[in-house]
Amino acid sequence: MNDRIQKTDQIPAAAAGSPGGGASVPRQRAEGRGSGPATGPAREGTVLNVFSHGFLALWALLIVLPLIWLVLSSFKTDAQIAGSAFGWPSNWSFDVFGRAWDKGIGDYFLNTLIVLVFSVPLTMLFGSMAAYVLARYRFVGNRIIYYFFVAGAMFPVFLALVPLFFMVKMLGMLNTYQGLILVYVAYSLPFTVFFMHAFFRTLPTAVFEAAILDGASHTRAFFQVMLPMAKPGLISVGIFNTLGQWNQFLLPTVLMQPQQGGDPERYVLTQGLIQLQQQQGYETDLPVLFAGVTIAMIPMLVVYLSFQRQVQAGLTSATLK
Repeated sequence: MNDRIQKTDQIPAAAAGSPGGGASVPRQRAEGRGSGPATGPAREGTVLNVFSHGFLALWALLIVLPLIWLVLSSFKTDAQIAGSAFGWPSNWSFDVFGRAWDKGIGDYFLNTLIVLVFSVPLTMLFGSMAAYVLARYRFVGNRIIYYFFVAGAMFPVFLALVPLFFMVKMLGMLNTYQGLILVYVAYSLPFTVFFMHAFFRTLPTAVFEAAILDGASHTRAFFQVMLPMAKPGLISVGIFNTLGQWNQFLLPTVLMQPQQGGDPERYVLTQGLIQLQQQQGYETDLPVLFAGVTIAMIPMLVVYLSFQRQVQAGLTSATLK
C-alpha cells in the first residue's frame, strides 16, 4: 500500500520534469514559434515595409535624377547636349550662369522676389486672422463663411481668368506689382484659412482665457499669445504658399503683360523662362536655358530643405495635440 502511494506521488514530478511532460509542451511550442520563420502579421508587416520603402526609393529617383540632369546640362555646350544628352560635362565653368543672369533672369528673379515679399506675408496675416475668428468665435453665419473659403480652395483658377482680367483692368492694375500681389493673396487665402482653421481649433483655450483675465484685449491676445503658439502651422502653410506663388504661371501670364508701347516688361520667373526659351530657339544657346531653370529652382530647394522639419512638425502637430 505504501509503495503504491509513493508511485502515485512520483508521477506528477516525473511528468513535470520529463522532456515530453505536459508542463513543458507550451514552453517548447513557444520556443519553436520564436525560432521558426515569421508568419502571420509579422510577415505581412515585413512585406509591407519592403514594398513601401521600395516605392519611396523609386519615387525619390524619379524626382532627384531629373534635377541632377538639369544642373549637369547647365555646364555642357550645345554640341555636348546635341551629341549626348546624358553624358558628363567636360567643362565645369560657371560663366553660363552669368550669361543667363544678364539675359534677363536677374530682372525676372527680382520681379518675383518683389511680389512674394508682399504677397506671402499678407496672405499669412489675413488668412490667420480669418481662420482664428472662424475657429474660436461663434456667430451667425460662421459655418457659411468657412464653407465659402473651402469652396474657394476647390475652385479652378482658369475658370475666373476672364472676369479677373477685366476686374484688374478696371482697377488700373494690369502689369503692376500691386495688382499681382492682390490676386495672389486672394487665391492663396482659401487654402490658408482651411489649414489654419484646423490648427487654431487644437490650441488650448485656457491660455487665451488667462490672457483675457490679465487684461489683454482680443487683438493683443491673438498677436502675442495665440499666433506664436501657431508657429508650426504658420511655417508649414507659409512654405506651401511660397512654393505655389513662386511657381505660378497662369496668373502672371494674364495679368503681367505690357498694355502699351512704352509699358515696361515686369515678367516674373515663370514668364521669363518662357521668353528665354523662345530666344534660345534662335540663338541655340541651350546651356543658358538650363542655367536659368537652375537659378529659378535653387531658392525653393533651399527654402524647403531649411524648413523641412518645421513643415513636418506643422503637418503632424494638429493630430498629436
